Amino acid sequence: MKKFSLLFIILITSSIGLLAGGYQVRLQGARQSGMGLTGTSLISGASDIFYNPGSLSFLSKKFEFTAGTNAIFSKIEFRSLESDYVAKTNNPVSLPFFFYGAGKITDKITAGLGIYTPYGSKTDWPDDWSGRFLIQNIALSSIYFQPSISFQILDNLSIGAGLAYVMGSVDLQRALPYNDRSFVKLNGNASAFGFNIGVLFKPAESMHIGIDYRSKIEVKLDDGDANFRIPASLVSIITIENKFSSSLPLPANLDCGLSWQITQKLLFSFEINWVLWNCYDSLTFTFIENGDMLNSINPRLYSNSIIPRFGLEYRIQPKLKIRTGAYYDNSPANDEYFTPETVTLNTLGFTFGLSYHPIENLNFDFSFVQLMGIEGEKKYSPGNFAGKYRSSASIPGIGISYSF
Repeated sequence: MKKFSLLFIILITSSIGLLAGGYQVRLQGARQSGMGLTGTSLISGASDIFYNPGSLSFLSKKFEFTAGTNAIFSKIEFRSLESDYVAKTNNPVSLPFFFYGAGKITDKITAGLGIYTPYGSKTDWPDDWSGRFLIQNIALSSIYFQPSISFQILDNLSIGAGLAYVMGSVDLQRALPYNDRSFVKLNGNASAFGFNIGVLFKPAESMHIGIDYRSKIEVKLDDGDANFRIPASLVSIITIENKFSSSLPLPANLDCGLSWQITQKLLFSFEINWVLWNCYDSLTFTFIENGDMLNSINPRLYSNSIIPRFGLEYRIQPKLKIRTGAYYDNSPANDEYFTPETVTLNTLGFTFGLSYHPIENLNFDFSFVQLMGIEGEKKYSPGNFAGKYRSSASIPGIGISYSF
């Protein structure tokens, strides 16, 4: 029998699409989200566990707890190069969340725990769209648990580090080219460890410099379930309830930021994120049954990307602040191996936010992020599938902080 290629089964790639490229939406703090998603050089309290654990030592109170969520309303559009055909996703709303708690052990040492969901998403293309043999729908979720600790070495210098334990799951469906009812469903769970380490330096009271490094994480999925719905004539050749394994590198990030308190009311923040995507050159699948027919190596050939960001915060009155920011996210995807599971276009991001401080220990933060993927002509060469893509996402968010 002709080899049954699984080039159309790309399992976890959408999860990394959320990490960088068109969807690096680091929704890990409402204040940072309102300021262009900057945070490496800011002192924001418990949410520094994600952005820069070195900043934790400058916690203003002995204890702080922060929680929040965002609602991601995303859309992707595909246009054929050969006709007027157009397909659009009907994505359900995703609700990533975060929770951070931090406390001072001594005047110089602060520890904390972060629980957050940076990569959850859902993409739902029409079942009969022209790219159905590449993807019909995919749902991803992940939860990070990150204990962290920070040491204030000098009055103006601190370091910190955190260990991240990741739990994730994926459910995916793709059509198969046998009849209108043929498809494959893949689902599985994976876990992995990573770390981040950060430094915050205050050369002047009005200026902060931050550096944070998040390690590469190798996500390995073992004993995932692969369920095939195929014609009866193929059941004797292909195991309809199979198991598979795969692995995927989530790339390292190096973030460098500068913040400047220009006046008592106006704060400026600038940041560069360097995402080391060159580790992602291919995606391999290994199946327990029918391996000679199903195993596949899928080229990706991603490139490193640099993301510049800036943000502003203005204090209107002691209880009210407003924020804005922007960034440009350069897609790491190779135009010859561009798949509709990971529509990572070059993207412009604009952010807005406000903070209300009704009483001394309580703070409410609101944010809004608008993403606009720049339309581009892309191709997936192994499947001879090409077209023009564009994307957008609107993301309101809220955060609540309490300190004492």
